[in-house]
Amino acid sequence: MTSPQHVLIVEDDASIGPAMQSALQSHGFEATLHTRGADVAQFVLSSKPDLVLLDAGLPDLNGFTLCRTLRQLSRDTPIIIVTALDADIDIVVGLDAGADDYITKPFSMAVLLARVRARLRVSDAVDPDAPMNFGELSIHPAAYTVTVSSVPVDLRPREFQLLVYLARNAGRVVPRVRLLADVWDVHWESSSKTLDMHLLALRRKLGSSVEIVTVRGVGYRLVAP
Repeated sequence: MTSPQHVLIVEDDASIGPAMQSALQSHGFEATLHTRGADVAQFVLSSKPDLVLLDAGLPDLNGFTLCRTLRQLSRDTPIIIVTALDADIDIVVGLDAGADDYITKPFSMAVLLARVRARLRVSDAVDPDAPMNFGELSIHPAAYTVTVSSVPVDLRPREFQLLVYLARNAGRVVPRVRLLADVWDVHWESSSKTLDMHLLALRRKLGSSVEIVTVRGVGYRLVAP
């Protein structure tokens, strides 16, 4: 018998947190509730939850700052920010901080559960060594090779890592700050234009096999033609 998936809830609202915990438990999840952010990072390190539901307005820590910390501790754990902040800039800040999804209050438990299930399905489906194919472009992470129409493409290590990261998030906008954090382990906007130069090299080497779209003010999205 497999263990239930573990969801960590970080929510200080006494009317919302317990309701979220109860709804998750009644649908077969293990759910742990924290009402403050101070000990969350240590809990994630020790307990390794399958998903984190994170309130942005905690009483002791800024939720977006905590999100950045959790993303540095675990690159693969899905994080869904749950908050009353619904302005575009707040959503952008949350995604830039490393969140995978964003739910605004008020929300229905049915929507919350659907988002949790969807994000866990995506997480479970990711095989870091699985080949990825986009029309003429084939990427083999385990073999560290890339081909276009069966012709090998010579990529430098960072170029390859950048392409793999974008490919695993194909169709989704990946924030610039997340690329810098996860590919270069740089947690601020670098003035060296390193990311820009690597993107330029990728676009040149891959030609028309795929398109790496720039979403101004947010990040980049890989799409197959």
